[in-house]
Amino acid sequence: MKKRFKLSAGELSWVLYDVGNSAFVLVIITALMPIFFKDVVAVTMSGAESTARWGFANSLSALVLALLAPLLGAMADHGARKKQFLLFFLGLGVGFTLLLTTVGANQWLYCLFLLVIARIGWGGANIFYDAFLVDVATYERMDRVSALGYGYGYVGSVVPFVLIIGLIFSAGISGGLPVHETRMGFAVVALWWLGLSVPLVLNVRQRYRTADGNGSVIYGLRRVAATFLEISSHHQIFVFLAAYFFYIDGIGTLISMSTAYGIDLGFSPAMMLVVLLFIQLVAFPSTIVYGWLSGRFGVKNMLYCGIAIYIVATVMGFCLSFELQPLVRSCLFWAVAFLIASAMGGMQALSRSYFARLIPVERSAEFFGFYNVFGKFAAISGPLLMGLVAAATGQSRWGLLSILVLFAAGGLLLARVEDPGLDGD
Repeated sequence: MKKRFKLSAGELSWVLYDVGNSAFVLVIITALMPIFFKDVVAVTMSGAESTARWGFANSLSALVLALLAPLLGAMADHGARKKQFLLFFLGLGVGFTLLLTTVGANQWLYCLFLLVIARIGWGGANIFYDAFLVDVATYERMDRVSALGYGYGYVGSVVPFVLIIGLIFSAGISGGLPVHETRMGFAVVALWWLGLSVPLVLNVRQRYRTADGNGSVIYGLRRVAATFLEISSHHQIFVFLAAYFFYIDGIGTLISMSTAYGIDLGFSPAMMLVVLLFIQLVAFPSTIVYGWLSGRFGVKNMLYCGIAIYIVATVMGFCLSFELQPLVRSCLFWAVAFLIASAMGGMQALSRSYFARLIPVERSAEFFGFYNVFGKFAAISGPLLMGLVAAATGQSRWGLLSILVLFAAGGLLLARVEDPGLDGD
């Protein structure tokens, strides 16, 4: 009989942080905030204009993180300060999420400013959270632990999401989102995220660090340059990061822009909330299954599978239009939602664990800083591309179609990554 996979205290604390911060992704980035922005904050704008500005704000936060990530990672590794940096960005993210409760009608610039800072806090904390994977899990357990983090993150974030939906629907949604109850939802997200961060702070410590212990900014800048040269000279790591850049760009764009796209297609805020709840519930078991299947079929093969699913979902999303019968359009939209949910957690989890196995553990934050650079620059180009095309054509669906090239490029580059003998471990 196969031994049951049991989490250690450190692994469990690490997973619980994912449960906490995933509520920010679901409510602020993907679900409620995009609807609130369109329905309340940018109500006087056209659909394409508000979608474009939402995309530009997401791109700006990603740009700031991309520029800071390598330096922060190097400073944290060489000063053994991963936890201190995580706490700083955690406070930034939670604080500015709470400030979103002060946003009112037509305050789109103020709203996007708070959103950008909150996303920087969330993304900055994630750099060091990801880097702690090597401190809490052994080489053999990384795929499963990483998948459990994403999987339980999806299902755990449903708890505050359902509470928020209850608040909103109890106030009535037929005339649009209730402003007071929606802003209360932002506070729920911040408190949920903060509360589930406590076990990580108490139970997880940095086991690996570099020998010199120099965590200054100047030394950090030197290490950034040295690490970049080192990564570029390691063909396997560099090509994998290039592949990751493209396919995670497409995934991130679909996640961050899906709600705005659905609203542009005429789906009601109520339906969008239900669809997003459905996505979270499907994503939980799908992520766990991806972690299990990677042990049987290999990590790369599961990544190929996810890329293929997203290509199909993108084409189906483009086919959505007002010319379709309402029932057909709704069914197609639900099918796209299912496909997105079935692969997003598995792709993210396996990419993270695959990369963690390739890098030196004592410099995990430094290397994950570059991992996040590729991810964050990817998060710039996708929403920016979709926003520009939406603004130029007046139709969001053409912007969606443009991200097909990202998945294709990611798959082609992934095929060039040399098999390091990790698949199926």
